Amino acid sequence: MGLIIAIACGNARGAVKPDCGAHAQLSSTVYQSARIRRAGPSVHAATIRTGRRVDAPRSSVYRTAIMDDRQLGESFDRHLQFDQLVTPEAASDRDRFEAIAAVLREQITERWLESTRECLASGAKQVYYLSMEYLLGRSLKCTLATLELQSQVRAVLAARHIDFDSVCECEPDAGLGNGGLGRLAACFLDSMTTLGISAMGYGLRYEYGIFRQTLVNGWQVEHPDNWLRRQDPWEVVRPEAALETRIHCGLRFEEGAAVLSEQRGATLRAVPYDRPVVGFGTRRVNTLRLWAASSPDYFDLDEFNHGDFFGAVHDKILAENLTRVLYPDDVTSAGRHLRFLQEYFLVASSLADIVRRFRRTHEDWSALPDQVAIQLNDTHPAMAVAELMRILLDEAHLGWEQSWELTVRTLAYTNHTLLPEALERWPTDLFERALPRQLEIIYEINRRFLDAVRARHPGDEARVQRMSLIEEQPRKAVRMAHLAVLGSHHTNGVSQIHSDLLRTRTLGDFAAMFPQRFGNETNGVTPRRWLLAANPELSSLIRAAIGPGWIGSLEQLRALEPLAEDAAFRERFWQAKRAAKVRFAQWLQRTGGQTLDPDAIFDCQIKRIHEYKRQLLNVLHIIVLYDRLRNGWTASQEPARTFLFAGKAAPAYALAKLIIKLINNVAAVIDADPAVKGRLKVVFLPDYGVTLAERLIPASDVSEQISTAGYEASGTSNMKFMMNGALTVGTRDGATIEMAAAAGEENFFLFGLTAEEVAAGRSGYDPLWHYEREPQTRAALELIAQDHFSAEERGVFTPILDALVKHGDYYMHLADLTAYTRAHAEVAATYGQRAVWVGRAIRNVAASGAFSSDRAIRGYARDIWDVAPCTPTAGAG
Repeated sequence: MGLIIAIACGNARGAVKPDCGAHAQLSSTVYQSARIRRAGPSVHAATIRTGRRVDAPRSSVYRTAIMDDRQLGESFDRHLQFDQLVTPEAASDRDRFEAIAAVLREQITERWLESTRECLASGAKQVYYLSMEYLLGRSLKCTLATLELQSQVRAVLAARHIDFDSVCECEPDAGLGNGGLGRLAACFLDSMTTLGISAMGYGLRYEYGIFRQTLVNGWQVEHPDNWLRRQDPWEVVRPEAALETRIHCGLRFEEGAAVLSEQRGATLRAVPYDRPVVGFGTRRVNTLRLWAASSPDYFDLDEFNHGDFFGAVHDKILAENLTRVLYPDDVTSAGRHLRFLQEYFLVASSLADIVRRFRRTHEDWSALPDQVAIQLNDTHPAMAVAELMRILLDEAHLGWEQSWELTVRTLAYTNHTLLPEALERWPTDLFERALPRQLEIIYEINRRFLDAVRARHPGDEARVQRMSLIEEQPRKAVRMAHLAVLGSHHTNGVSQIHSDLLRTRTLGDFAAMFPQRFGNETNGVTPRRWLLAANPELSSLIRAAIGPGWIGSLEQLRALEPLAEDAAFRERFWQAKRAAKVRFAQWLQRTGGQTLDPDAIFDCQIKRIHEYKRQLLNVLHIIVLYDRLRNGWTASQEPARTFLFAGKAAPAYALAKLIIKLINNVAAVIDADPAVKGRLKVVFLPDYGVTLAERLIPASDVSEQISTAGYEASGTSNMKFMMNGALTVGTRDGATIEMAAAAGEENFFLFGLTAEEVAAGRSGYDPLWHYEREPQTRAALELIAQDHFSAEERGVFTPILDALVKHGDYYMHLADLTAYTRAHAEVAATYGQRAVWVGRAIRNVAASGAFSSDRAIRGYARDIWDVAPCTPTAGAG
């Protein structure tokens, strides 16, 4: 069944053919790159080689001297004329964006080729990162910041009377991810490249993103996110590297919907689209390879001639829908089946490509774990365990024991969730219909494993059932997290508390049996996008204070800590924050029509809408504040506050969508009430994505990280806020615990139950106790119940009240509301003391260096992948 290489890259054994996505080397000397050693402090935290370790920052940085202003302008004009077929005078901003992107891609092509050639020639171990999501955002500004070319491009455009920001606005956010999982993958690619690690990311090229969110009468409305409506200038299609795969099922139509059918198989063609990943301070350029599904270049003429017109183009219909949309609606069986096939398509295509690359230079399969490290980003690519076993057994013709050893040593798994519903389980009947050979392999893995469990724990059938790869009830299914843990040599969580809970609760039986396989690698974010590019005011201030070295070595931000006591620096920091707030307020006025007071506290919660993330707790507190103010709470006791929300609810998640509706209705009532005018404002910002976050995070004073303790794996928005000088109101959950330890808990506003208290108190928890004994809690709930926020839609919020009071308040909003209110009282009091507030903000920025994705990737490289840097040199090859 497996994957068949359509066109091999490199025919002779051992031939090295560049496979990074660039078509050709540059033809003009105008565009050659030169490596220039710069004077001054180091700006690059890459690594040195110590065996196979990534340990220390480099002592120097190389910057690419691309072109002077005249050459850059001529190249820009040429691309407008020859690529866009317009004169410079007639070009649109979109034409200009594509031309600038073409200039940049042209300049990095040489380094892209160098990176692939040199690392293949050197025999360096390769890292392959498999993820169903890459939340990239826009690439133009970040690439310019990484190459340190933004001011030059601004100047060239300004000389032509072109507004740089208007051009940047024409680039859509790449619709390849949904939330923190995809954003982490994007940060990790940035850091792997910056640190000089030879790596390739694999994902799917979704034609439509998650969805475009608008608000109609306060309700979320979903629209298609056709982000590829225009050609993406960053990608290079590689049809010569396409692959084909067969699945045993096909499609049939039932009531207008396509569902899996066992009647016939289908052939899928995986076409790679490559995007460059540019590192800071290095010549390395890595590749993000995205697979697009298409049909083979043929159809069944015999079926067509016999009148089966659908059958003749059957494969085309299946293929064209496979990578059409990120996260098909899994409420329907058709949506679930499509997601299942998407996951297999990613795994099968990527592993075939990895094996193809490995076999170019290695005939001995036993070298696979020494040359290849494959990281599974969550359970979505867990089918890689069965698929790699199938390749080794059926195509390499190795024995079971050797195949299993190679599989385990090659694969590693990152778990991202403690939520049971997010630990994927795929029904065995799906495997039986689509992937029967892989199911056979999973059953054999399970049989051998359970024999070992029984030998170690004789008579403990309860343990056997818990650890089995197959869940028998309520429906027979493969536990994909169990498969990933068993089939890999390392399982890591993404914060210390998350990793501890994985070991003691979620995967406790596996951790007891394989303690050496479990570890922690706390997440991180890239400072290149989230501080250097997103916050020019603050990054300029930091450069002036401590030099530019923090850009590549974020730990250097510790040098800011003494400046928290410097009155002059505190004032400059305050003004930088206010400038970011003014910039955001002006953008919002221009694009959304809302008016914000930049002197108010900007209190921000931007996350996927989910009960455990507790946007509902936030809005309940806002109702408490509103009730106080309308009942005479004086202005001197409560500073002006603006609460900003953004996030999307899954289309089928009714309660999450109702929470969005409540936020918007509360916002409308507050806006219309003169008693609170100028003191309290609520804004829900639609269509949250990376670009919105880049605008909002630098402007935020307060970061809301208020998940029910024990439910957030890590969080990464918390790190971005900290890096940009926002103070955190948070529970002791996820990476917030480590952030507070790094900065000092006195510089955070922590509140609420701990994870242990949540677990211990769940059985006896009664939300009515809080309703009956806490006047503020009762008043807030009664305002909702009395339709104060829904006068024209009476009873619309009853499901929220039922979830909180009648159905047990599973995520313990009411249990934490009073403590949350006290924490916000401390926020108000502290904000009134500017020196204290700014001092805490500076200490947060100073402590944020530990939460760089560079630090996280050093940990992966050292503890999981066993890889060293491979940095190309100018003119190599």
